Amino acid sequence: MKILPIIRPLVLAVILLMCWQLAVMLWQIPHYLLPTPLNIVNKFSENTQLLWQHTQITLIEIVVGLVLGVLFGLLSAVLLSLSKTISSFLLPILITSQAIPIFAIAPLLVLWFGYGMTSKIVMTILIIYFPVTAACYDGLRNTPKTWLELANTLKISPLALLLKVKFPAALPALASGLRIAVSIAPIGAVIGEWVGSSEGLGYLMLNANARMQVDLMFSALFILVLIALCLYFFTDKLLRYFIPWISQVR
Repeated sequence: MKILPIIRPLVLAVILLMCWQLAVMLWQIPHYLLPTPLNIVNKFSENTQLLWQHTQITLIEIVVGLVLGVLFGLLSAVLLSLSKTISSFLLPILITSQAIPIFAIAPLLVLWFGYGMTSKIVMTILIIYFPVTAACYDGLRNTPKTWLELANTLKISPLALLLKVKFPAALPALASGLRIAVSIAPIGAVIGEWVGSSEGLGYLMLNANARMQVDLMFSALFILVLIALCLYFFTDKLLRYFIPWISQVR
C-alpha cells in the first residue's frame, strides 16, 4: 500500500512522456521547436558534466537563499508580532514590495551586487521572504486565546511566551509558508541568472536557446523541476518529522 503513492505519479509521468513522443512523431514537429523525450535524454547523457557543473551553482544559490530568506522571514514575523506600532510601519512596506515585479528588481540587483552568486542569492531571498514572513506572522497573531490565558495565569515572561506558546502555535502556518518557499526558490535563482550571469542553469538555458539547442534547454529545465520536487518533498518530510501534529491540524 505504501508503494502506491510513488507508483501512481510514475505511471502518469510515463504516459505523458509517451504521448509527448507520439505527438512529435505523428505531427512531425521540428526538433528546434519541440524535441522528443528521447532526444532530451540523449542530450542529457551527452552533456552530463556540463549540466552538473551549472547545476551545482544554481543549487548553491537556491539553498543559501532559502536559509537566509527563512531566517529573515522569521525575524520579521517576530518583530511584527511584538508591537502593533512596528507592524503598522513594516506591514505596508512588505505589502508594497510585493507589488513591484521581480523582473524589474533583477537588473538593479545585478548592477548593485555584480554578476556573481550574490545577486542571485538576494533574488532568491526576496522571492521567498514574503511567504515565510506572512505565514509565520499569521500563525503568531492567531495563537489560541486559551493558550494565552493560561500563560497569563502562570505569569510567564514575554520571551517564554513567544518561544513556548506563540511560536509552537505558529508552526503549522509556518510549515505552509516553508512549503511555498521551497517551491518558488528556484524561480528567484533562475531569474537572476537570466538577467546577468556567466554560470548556472538559467545561463545555460539562455545560451542553449540562442544556439537553438532546445533539447539542451529542456534538459536544464528538467533538472530545475527535479530540484524543486526534491526540495519540496524533503522539506515536507522534515516538517512531518519535527512537527508531527501538522497532519492532525490539516
